[in-house]
Amino acid sequence: MASDSPQQRYYRAPCPGCGAPVEFRSAQSTHAVCPYCHSTVVRQGETLARTGKMAELFDDFSPLQLFTSGRIDDKPFTLVGRLQYSYDGGRWTEWIAALDSDRTGILSEDNGAFVFALPFELQRAAPQPEDLRVGATTAFNGQNYTVASNEQVALISAQGELPRLPELGRRFATVELRSDKGQVLSLDYDTNPPGVYLGRAVRLEDLQLTGLRDESAREEKGRSFNCPNCGSPVTVNLVDSKSVTCPACNSIIDLSQGIGGELRHAIQDEPVQPLIAIGSVGQLQGADWQVVGFQHRMGVAPGDDEHFGWSEYLLYNKKRGFSFLVDAEDGWSMVKPTTGAPTMAESGARATYLGKVYQQQYAYNAETSYVAGEFYWQVQRGQKTFNRDFANGAALLSMERSANELTWSSGSKIDSASVAAAFKLGDKKDMFKRNDALPVSTASSLGCGTIILIIVIILILLIILSTCSSSSGGSGGSRSSGGSYGGYSSGGGHK
Repeated sequence: MASDSPQQRYYRAPCPGCGAPVEFRSAQSTHAVCPYCHSTVVRQGETLARTGKMAELFDDFSPLQLFTSGRIDDKPFTLVGRLQYSYDGGRWTEWIAALDSDRTGILSEDNGAFVFALPFELQRAAPQPEDLRVGATTAFNGQNYTVASNEQVALISAQGELPRLPELGRRFATVELRSDKGQVLSLDYDTNPPGVYLGRAVRLEDLQLTGLRDESAREEKGRSFNCPNCGSPVTVNLVDSKSVTCPACNSIIDLSQGIGGELRHAIQDEPVQPLIAIGSVGQLQGADWQVVGFQHRMGVAPGDDEHFGWSEYLLYNKKRGFSFLVDAEDGWSMVKPTTGAPTMAESGARATYLGKVYQQQYAYNAETSYVAGEFYWQVQRGQKTFNRDFANGAALLSMERSANELTWSSGSKIDSASVAAAFKLGDKKDMFKRNDALPVSTASSLGCGTIILIIVIILILLIILSTCSSSSGGSGGSRSSGGSYGGYSSGGGHK
C-alpha cells in the first residue's frame, strides 16, 4: 500500500517473516529490517522478500533514534535507518538520513562525535584499498586528501530501512581520507565500484533535531564483572568502552572482545594519582564535561636521551563526544580529534588547517606509561606513537602517527586557574600552575632592571636557537621538556 500526505509518500507491505507491517519512507531504500522479527527484507516491486535475519542492535546510548528529524544546510531530513559496524579498533553507528529531494545522506556517530555525509561522485576510478597507504596524499576532483585510516570492517546489525545492505559479518575495506578544509571522504569497498561519501563535522545542537530519544527511557546502568586479576568488582559505565582499569589493583582490562569470556589484563605498578579525580564534572568551553579516563605519557625527542612526561584526561559530554584535557609542564590545553587532516610541509616545519598556518614546536616519540578509568579505544600500557606539535599563538595542532593510523587533534591553551575553577578545585589552584604561568606570576616581585635583563637574555637565546634551526635543514623542533598538545584517539576518523 502506498500512502500520500503533505509531508511524505511511503510504501507499506506485510513482512514475509511475521506479517507485521514494514514501511519504506524513502524512495532510495531497497532493504529494511522488520522491527518485530528482525527479518531482513528486500523490496521487489510491490512485494517484500525475506533474505535473512538481522542480529540484535547493541545499545550505544545514542540520543538519536529512528524518525528523529532535523535540518542540514537549511534542508529537512529524517533518520530512517541505522547500520552498526565493527572493526579491530572498535565499533561505530551510521544513521541513514532521508532528505527532502529523495537523496540519502549518512549521519555517522562515534562516541558522541558526528559527521554528516552525502553521496559523492568521483571524476576518476577509486584506487584499490591496498594502494591507499595511511599517511599518503592523493587528489580527488581537484582536492588533496590525506589517508587517515584503512580498516577491514563488517556489518554487525541494522535497523529500519536502508539504501544498501552489506552482507552481515562479511569483512570489507573502508578507507577514510581527510582534507585541510575539514572534509572527510569515505570509500566503502562492499560494492564495486565502492560507495563514496563526502562529509563534514556537525554538532547535534546545530541540526535543530526533534524527536530525540527520551532521556528517561535510556538504560543508564553500567555493566559489572569481577577483575580477572584480583577479583574485585569492576563497573563499565560507557557501553562502547574498549578498556577499563580495576579501581582496586589498577590492572588494565581489555574489553574489545566483550566481557562474557576470559578477559585479558595487564598489571600496572606504581600508580599515578591524577590531579583531577575520575568521575569529576567540570564546565569548560560552555559545556559540562565528565572525566572518564586518565593516562600518563612519556616522550623523548629522536636522538635525545632526556625523557619528559605529561598527563591527559579523557572528557565526555553526551552531545559533544570526547575531548582531551592535557596537563603539560608548559601549560594546560583542551583539544579534540579533527574531522579533516591538515596539510603538512614536507620538512614538518609547519602545517595548514582551515586556512590557518601553524609552526612546528616539537617532534618526539611518545609512549603510554599509565592509564586509569575507561577508554573508547583499546588502550595499552606501552602504546607508542610519533608526535608533532604545532602552534599559532594560543591555537594548537597535534599529529599522532601509529603503525596503521594518522590522527590530528586541534584546540587551544587554557589558563590553569580556569581549569581549577572548572572542577571546583580552587583551593588547590597552586597545584595547577605550570611553567607557562611563571613569567607573569613572578613579574610583580622583580624590579624593572631585572625584567629588562631577562628579556635581553631571552632575545639572545631566540637568535641562537633560530640560527641552529636554520642550519639543521628545517626539519622542525625536537621536544626536551613539557608535554603534548594532543590526545590519543583510537581512530583516524568518525568510523
